[in-house]
This record gives sequence, structure tokens and C-alpha cells, in this order.
Amino acid sequence: MEARLTPSVHVPSPDGDDDIYTAPRTNHDFNPPLERELRQSIEDLEGNAPMLARMARFHLGWIETNGEPTAEDVRQSVQGKRIRPHLAFLSCSAVGGDPMRAAPLAAAIELLHNFTLIHDDIQDRSPNRRHRATVWRIWGDAQAINAGDALFALAQRTLLRTDPAHVPPETLIRLLDAFNRMTIEIVRGQVLDLEFEGRANVTPSDYLTMIGGKTAAIVRYAAWAGAIVGGASDATAEGLGEFGEALGLGFQLRDDVLGIWGADQETGKDQTDDIRRRKKSLPILMLLDRVQGEEAERLQERYRSDAIDETGVAEIRRLLETHGIHSDATSQVAHYHRIATESLQHVFGGRPESDSAALRQMVARLDARRS
Repeated sequence: MEARLTPSVHVPSPDGDDDIYTAPRTNHDFNPPLERELRQSIEDLEGNAPMLARMARFHLGWIETNGEPTAEDVRQSVQGKRIRPHLAFLSCSAVGGDPMRAAPLAAAIELLHNFTLIHDDIQDRSPNRRHRATVWRIWGDAQAINAGDALFALAQRTLLRTDPAHVPPETLIRLLDAFNRMTIEIVRGQVLDLEFEGRANVTPSDYLTMIGGKTAAIVRYAAWAGAIVGGASDATAEGLGEFGEALGLGFQLRDDVLGIWGADQETGKDQTDDIRRRKKSLPILMLLDRVQGEEAERLQERYRSDAIDETGVAEIRRLLETHGIHSDATSQVAHYHRIATESLQHVFGGRPESDSAALRQMVARLDARRS
């Protein structure tokens, strides 16, 4: 699927009264099996360097820096939405498989995602994530890199725990190969993201290509691989992969909107922090594409500086409002969520609606999320 911008149209939220994303209703609670797999994996880090396991457990929200267990409400906030592993479970179930067979896959995806978060926080110099300090801020860059590397290795080992009685070795090799190719796509996306910081000519199309790797690749993999574990045909798995890719693009674009207009008490980040950090997210690139003359010169100058002060933030917010960027960027979110829904219709056409109900519900809730 080629990522592209669509003309601005208003699409009402299908679930507008839902403030935050919550897991779709199913007959299963996927968090307990996911948590068991994650904890089994992290146990492998115990040894003669206890800091390694402590950093991983802290980042996952299980403990505080002193090793004491995290309070339940804090843990729920810190662990994030777990959309990617939940999607693997749901995709497996949607094609008629036992979702519990996807538990190692789901945990591997979650570990890989957290590896990328630890390294991204270092590269972006983000002091906080999910309402508390990042790993590098507490233990330093070098040790945080070690923690991220360990999670990457654990993700591989976790995927290899997939039951061979239900997933033949040749299929598991295929899953592992795709897992690593997906990881390379994420890294490619991150390379582009860092390159874009120093480029003045980044276009919205360039940006969509970048997030297609950095963000959407892992969501595509979760949906595709969950279907493979569930015993789906290649055509069905590919269709669910396309669904996941569109969902991932919509997810990142919603993050871009929230990074400028989201309330800090809901997102866990300082409001307009993306502007202060000169992050060229889609709303900013859309603005750069529209301004002309003196406005364009001033905006380019702001993004060439080392940082944007509060006066600059206020000016950029004014320009975003003047040029209708919030509405148009939100329309792009709806566009990709619409593609995701259409992909489900293509895959599950002619089958009972209940098969894809949880996946459809995930789209609706992500479209309405505020954090």
C-alpha cells in the first residue's frame, strides 16, 4: 500500500465519546498470557549484571528505580496501550486460530517495540516517557543502549518459543525472517527521521514513506504474523498485513496531531513539545508546504535554529490555526483508518461479521483516542 495524502474531508469519529484507547472487547483477556511470556523472557536477563534486568523491568513499568514494585495504577499507565501485541492475538483469533498460540509472538513484538522506544528516547533526548523518566535519563546513554540491545535479543528468543506442534519449523523460520526484515524497516525509518531533522526540503510524501517503516512496519507484521500463526492462507495473511499497515499509518498520524494539540495530562508529554523540539511531523510539513513569502521565511528560520522558544511556539500555533492544519491532519488519520476498514471488508467479505468485530472495534477506538 502506498502511503499518500488525501484531500481534506471531515469524517466524524465513530466513537467520539471515548477519551482513550482501550483493548477491544473479546472473549479473552490477552494481558495475562502476554505478561507471563514477557516475565519469562525478562528472567533471562538475571545474572552477574543485575542492572540489566532492573532497567528492563523499570522500562516495562514493573518496578521503580530502587527495585520496589510499581503501584498498579502507575504500571497500567507506563506499560502503554499494547496495541501491537493485542493485534497479533486478535488477528490470530479472527482467522479461526486459538489466540493463545500467538502469545510468544505477541510478547516478541512487545519486546521489540520497547527496544525501539529505549533507543529512540536516547536519540531524541526525550527525558520522559509515559509520565516518568526514561531509561537513559536515569542510567545514562551507554547503559540504556545495553538495555535496548538485550530486549532485541530477547524478542528473538521469545518468538522461538512458539509451539512447534501448531506452527511448523519452516513456518517459524518464515516468521523469524520477516521479524528481522521488519526490524530493518523500523531502523531505516529511524535513519530517515534523523536525516529529516537537518533537511529543509522534507515533503509530506517523504514523511509518509518514513513512518511507513518506523511505525507502520511493526503493526503490519503483528497483523500478518498473527494470521499466519492462526493458520490463515497467504492471501488472507497479506490482506491483514495491509490492514495493519494502514492502521499503523493512522496511529502515527494521530500521534502527530496529539503531539501538538493533545492535553499533556492525557498524552504524558508536554503540550507542543514536538514544536519545541523542531520535530517535522505531518502537521508541520503540511504547514511548510502552504506558507509563502515572509511567513515561509520566518518558519524556515525557526526550524533552522537549535530550539524554538515560547514566542516561536505561539507563532507556529497561530500559523497552524490560520492555515487549517488541525482539521486537515485529522482528515489524514481518518483516511488511513478508512483504508484499514476497507481491508477488513476485503478479507472477511462473506464471512460472519463477528469474525472481524474486534478488529473493527480497534480501528474505531484508535480513531477516537486522545492519548
